[in-house]
Amino acid sequence: MVFYDLLKPWATCRLGAANQLRQFKGFAVLVGLAIALPFGALTAPEAIAQTGSAACSQPALSRLTRHRVAQGETLAAIAQRYSLLPATIMGLNPAVQGGAVSPGQELLIPPFNGIRVSVARGQTWQQVAQAYNSRPDVLFEVNGCVSTVPATIFLPGVNWFPGVSTTAATAAAPATPLQGYPLPQRSQVIVNYGWQPDPAQGKLVFNTGVALASSASTPALAVGAGTVAFAGTDATYGNLVVVNHAQGLQTRYANLAALNVRVGQTVRQGDRLGAIATSEGDDAFLFFEVRLNSTAGWVAQDPQDYVPTMVLR
Repeated sequence: MVFYDLLKPWATCRLGAANQLRQFKGFAVLVGLAIALPFGALTAPEAIAQTGSAACSQPALSRLTRHRVAQGETLAAIAQRYSLLPATIMGLNPAVQGGAVSPGQELLIPPFNGIRVSVARGQTWQQVAQAYNSRPDVLFEVNGCVSTVPATIFLPGVNWFPGVSTTAATAAAPATPLQGYPLPQRSQVIVNYGWQPDPAQGKLVFNTGVALASSASTPALAVGAGTVAFAGTDATYGNLVVVNHAQGLQTRYANLAALNVRVGQTVRQGDRLGAIATSEGDDAFLFFEVRLNSTAGWVAQDPQDYVPTMVLR
């Protein structure tokens, strides 16, 4: 996995109805969406936001090329020319799904193997990945790093065959163990999860969590029952509490002052983990993350996909 340089430890966000720009002490992150950490034995966490300029190329479907079939060409020969499987070309070109091509036909050629899939409105990358046994971060990057899933996407690593579903069915989301809210009351989101423009750097950055505005000394609350995997100071996060939950989920609570828990302690939903630290000016905040354990490590997720109380209404 290729990692990018750490971003500057300051980020810019827009606050309030007047869209006034404020600066708060932010976090930087290594690109990769996943940092390998052992379950239940956390090492010092890495940073929080990552650049997207190199990781995200144009969406695969915007990079389709056209090939006009020449006299004597076969489907197999055309596929070999583009380092593709014949099934990939067949999937994108229904007229040749019988396996034969004709001189003069124009074929759509993708940049790599995969299929084109229609997605129902409102589905998340996580849901689409689950339907096709893929990875949400891979789908996200291949399709241009957009937070909202487009109506049509390219799914790499899946071979076309007669009868394969090219419509991503909505997968029923399992009941999440994260039913609480990380603060005593609902708060303004001053930094959103995902790819966001950073005017200070002139590029997109990827935020692996959300920053919730709140006054200093406000308690950070566990959003679900679990076991404290880390409670201490990190050079990037500041004072940090990490809680491991059921279903391979993990939550992180950063920018804290005093901590109220210790490693190995069992917590319940609503238990106090620590208090929000004092920040410069009036910009006190809690940085909150949800991560999912996978073969790639702890992969950052959109909190709205796992914490119902975080869903914007």
